[in-house]
Amino acid sequence: MQALIFDFDGTILDTEKSEFQAWQEVYQAHGAELSLEYWLPFIGNNSIPFDPAGNLERLVGQPLDKENIERWVDERKRTLNQSLQPLPGVLDYLEAAQAMGLKLAVASSSRRAWVEGHLEWLGLLGYFQVIRTKEDVTLTKPDPALFLRAAEGLGVAPQETIVLEDSLNGVRAAKAAGAFTVAIPNALTQHLDLSQADLVLTRLDDLALWDLLRIARQKGGAGLLPVV
Repeated sequence: MQALIFDFDGTILDTEKSEFQAWQEVYQAHGAELSLEYWLPFIGNNSIPFDPAGNLERLVGQPLDKENIERWVDERKRTLNQSLQPLPGVLDYLEAAQAMGLKLAVASSSRRAWVEGHLEWLGLLGYFQVIRTKEDVTLTKPDPALFLRAAEGLGVAPQETIVLEDSLNGVRAAKAAGAFTVAIPNALTQHLDLSQADLVLTRLDDLALWDLLRIARQKGGAGLLPVV
């Protein structure tokens, strides 16, 4: 393949767990419960209405200061994320891809400031030639637009890319774009059926990048680099 396209939340950094925990704490403080079953369908998908503060308001049956709640959640997420490191295998893949001359992109349904801010803080921003976020498309995942725009920005065909994803919505988007799709579920998305992906890994560092390229070639990937 000519390029790797990474999802961000839950694939590079496990921010999804932090967000879920922050909202769980808010719900518990109001005597309500936020279940994983309710949360899972929204992971990696900003194209459908998702209003956890509004949902909490309905559960408690009284008006809440939703703006203040959302500010608290944002601050709590930032605090929780400060202790996070890139998920296992991410840095190894970035360094290996760079050494092989593969192009690198991020395609995320999150805001650009969120993605680039965290990548800069982690020291990873410089690895990526292209970053596409919700501001760059009309529809986010599971629509394929983010991956199509990322491939376009890299100057490669979508079929010449490997997408690394953690969510069902992300997998659907990558497959619709025509990319070779690898699912690496995290602590939350391990509960989802990600079998639509071309390959499912427990952790990214379970498989070296050269071996992933070999598997993609065996499955008919286009434009593959030679594998030694």
